[in-house]
Amino acid sequence: MLLGIAALSLIGGGAALYAQLEGSDRGIAPIDSSSTFEVTGIAVDVTAKTADAARTEGWRQALSKGWKALWAKTNGRPISEAPTLSDSVLSGMMSGVIVEQEQIGPNRYIATLGVLFDRSRAGPLLGVEGLTRRSQPMLVIPVMLTGGSFQSFESRNEWQRAWAQFRTNNSPIDYVRPVGNGIDPLLLNVAQAQRRNRSWWRMILEQYGAADIVVPEVQLKRTYPGGPVIGTFTARHGPDYRLIDRFTLRVENSAALPRLLQTGVQRIDAAYARALAEGRLTFDRSLIPVAPPVEEEAAEEIEAASEAANRPPEPVTVPAGVAVPYSIRYASPTSNAVAEAEISVSGIPGVTSALTVSTAMGGTSTMRVTFAGDGNALAAALRARGWTVAGSGSTLTISRPGQ
Repeated sequence: MLLGIAALSLIGGGAALYAQLEGSDRGIAPIDSSSTFEVTGIAVDVTAKTADAARTEGWRQALSKGWKALWAKTNGRPISEAPTLSDSVLSGMMSGVIVEQEQIGPNRYIATLGVLFDRSRAGPLLGVEGLTRRSQPMLVIPVMLTGGSFQSFESRNEWQRAWAQFRTNNSPIDYVRPVGNGIDPLLLNVAQAQRRNRSWWRMILEQYGAADIVVPEVQLKRTYPGGPVIGTFTARHGPDYRLIDRFTLRVENSAALPRLLQTGVQRIDAAYARALAEGRLTFDRSLIPVAPPVEEEAAEEIEAASEAANRPPEPVTVPAGVAVPYSIRYASPTSNAVAEAEISVSGIPGVTSALTVSTAMGGTSTMRVTFAGDGNALAAALRARGWTVAGSGSTLTISRPGQ
């Protein structure tokens, strides 16, 4: 509600707000990549008696190359050490083939392909069930500069589409990707990406269920209509708009623009992953929600509460009241982790329901909890059950110590 009022005041009234939000040329829903592994950029060049035979052999080679590349990346070892699997086993793991670029002749097939592997079938052979370390939930605001104007979510554009189609499950970064419809164009734009105001950022992050911000940018320059396109890509992070990496890519014609942007997304994701591993993608503590100001006459109560915090924990009592819905985010590396979290939370006195409404194996899932009490009481009850609790209000993030 507070965000809606703030956005309304920025544009000067209800009529202007409707004018800003009307139209159907907005919004690209991100794809669901929670059930697959993806390997892209596999080059094949095959000759056969017929075009169909060449293409079939090209896809078979891409499947074999993709498996070895995935195994090497997952295990951090050379491709030459990857185990060789039969065509039937590989076909059973394959979820799909992505045609990035292809040329078909009478008896030759030249292409760049991507392969999707089913996570549940490929995981045991890779020796993993999911990513063991992920970042804080990062709100993504893609910004594109082309033709002298900036674009974010104001209308559908190729840069937003590239991020919506990026399969994030293979990344250590927990991206929160808005669809770009509704009020998104007003809240998530170029001006907001460069804003330093922490109070405003805290409201937006709570609205989207995120803890931090990343701003991937691209500046496109066209030599002439239909000709070469040069893209300058910049990866930024946090409310201070901090530079993480910058690089330039080039394609020979405008038809290859989607491939340019897709490669740019992958390079930016790799830059964020390196920054996370090197400790440069640090969480800004100023984004943690601030408790409401306390009256001066309550100083004695604060001191008493501080003393009580040093005493051994006592059984948590839940105040009686109307049941209130809460959103709880938690790490879910396996299906057992989901069941364990639901059982633990549902056993808290005062909880009338605890149901996972968004499941992300190997990532962060969201549980909808109905609790007869305020957020502080729920957080205290969770801590009493061994959870580490972050956040406040109606949105909490829980984890086990050491996760």
